[in-house]
Amino acid sequence: MMVMNHVPVNELPYCKPVKKWLMDRYGKEADRIWEETVQNYNAYLKDLPDYGGKKNGHARAIYGGLLVFALYPALPDEPPIGELQEFVNNLFMGPFTKLGKIFDLNRSFDMWLIDKVFRKSGNRDRKDIRQYPAGFVNVDEPYDREHHAARYHFTQCPNAEFAKSHDLLHVLPLMCNSDFFGISEIHGQLIRCGTCGNSDKCDYLVVGSKNEIAAEYETVTDEQGFLVSRRME
Repeated sequence: MMVMNHVPVNELPYCKPVKKWLMDRYGKEADRIWEETVQNYNAYLKDLPDYGGKKNGHARAIYGGLLVFALYPALPDEPPIGELQEFVNNLFMGPFTKLGKIFDLNRSFDMWLIDKVFRKSGNRDRKDIRQYPAGFVNVDEPYDREHHAARYHFTQCPNAEFAKSHDLLHVLPLMCNSDFFGISEIHGQLIRCGTCGNSDKCDYLVVGSKNEIAAEYETVTDEQGFLVSRRME
């Protein structure tokens, strides 16, 4: 029998902020809700394919997403998904907020550098997928030097696959939408027409917030709650 090397909930960096959020919102109920969240998380682990655990380059995205999937059903007041968006943005995108103090995608060098980061991450994804076929399928696209634009897309996302198989697709936008916030924190704009949850791929077109391409699109919320980019008429 093959043993899966998944990431235990107590080894995630998100436990402390989640507990604080629960205490601020639910007071004395917080401990009980957290216990139920952990139970949900542990139950979900049994259904997961092998992603490589901590060895996966997107371990935080995969298991952090799993924590959010475990958290939402444990909330006693069943709040609208949108009420958690700011919390999830800050939970996952704190590093982008810090980076934004020195990093600006409106500078051509910084755009070139972020493309290198995306490319390195994509190369690791393509290496991982050979060993862990349930992970992220990352398709690389050339850097647009003329327009200072970085592009790539996923044709498979573990978070989306889990959401579909566990009737949690309504929770998935919390993770997907936080990407828009993260890119904005480094003075950029994410242009995305769909995700693996509402389309056949999750596409990333990243430009500086002052780039002419950014002005061609508006960000709207679709009927499933996903932020998507639509070309301005």
